[in-house]
Amino acid sequence: MAARTTVTLEELMLLQADARGFSLQSRQPAGSLLAGRHASRLRGRGLTFEELRQYHQGDDIRTMDWKATARLRSPQVRVYAEERERPVLLVVDQRQTMYFGSRRAMKSVAAAEVAALGAWRAIKGGDRVGGLVFNEHEIVEVRPHRSRTRVMQLLSAVQRLNCQLAEPPASGDVTLDGVLRRAAQVAKHDHLVVLISDLDGAGDETKRLASQLAAHNDVLVAAVYDPLGASLTGSPGMLAADRGQSWEVAGGASFAREFWDTFQQRLDEWREVFRALRVPLLPISTARPVVDQVREMFGGRGSTA
Repeated sequence: MAARTTVTLEELMLLQADARGFSLQSRQPAGSLLAGRHASRLRGRGLTFEELRQYHQGDDIRTMDWKATARLRSPQVRVYAEERERPVLLVVDQRQTMYFGSRRAMKSVAAAEVAALGAWRAIKGGDRVGGLVFNEHEIVEVRPHRSRTRVMQLLSAVQRLNCQLAEPPASGDVTLDGVLRRAAQVAKHDHLVVLISDLDGAGDETKRLASQLAAHNDVLVAAVYDPLGASLTGSPGMLAADRGQSWEVAGGASFAREFWDTFQQRLDEWREVFRALRVPLLPISTARPVVDQVREMFGGRGSTA
């Protein structure tokens, strides 16, 4: 079965119906990969009781717990936890390196699907949604807003850059690091930043920028990969090409083993980097339905809405 090379706006809109069974909210259901990661809370009146403490001058008298006051013989108030409204910034990679896929879909299509699911889930949760969609020569910025119109604006940008990948590649100077710098300008604090990319071109500067983002925001990385890009069996005379250069691939079992070891080493390296920053790295395979993978990693009991 050939991989889907492009995605339509209609397909991204239809994913609204699949944006259930997982949560991007700070209170994660049991079983979620992110359970306990995002505890963004404000003190104030809310629905969830947090603690009982001594009354301080200026406290709202309506929060007074009279039974506890009588029992402890000092004024006591009830404090509630309230979830903070959290803007979501989706950083969506649509560069030429994403235009590869051996099964089901191209990496660029899988990235578009992750973005659509995240956008629809966030808007359902009452969060503002925006994003940065980029390729080698363009960065489309959509400022976070709580509206369906803004989601459509974001998905339209994703679909437009996705379809451009089927055309002859255009050169440009946009890099992953450059996009992360722009993300840091948009998400100054208290955002959820979701980077959806194959991490091509990532290096030491990427680590520094990710650290800068994670210092003031929650950050997730959806690392999109294709199974053929992780395991490749070479044969004599086989040619490989990258960025206009080509060379002959050696065959044999040793090549396949070395290829897999190199892929695994790179994945482990970035897992360690992001683990040190308390940033989850979520591998997304092009070979499986994206919605199933997202639900497995973000879902759990109580997240079906």
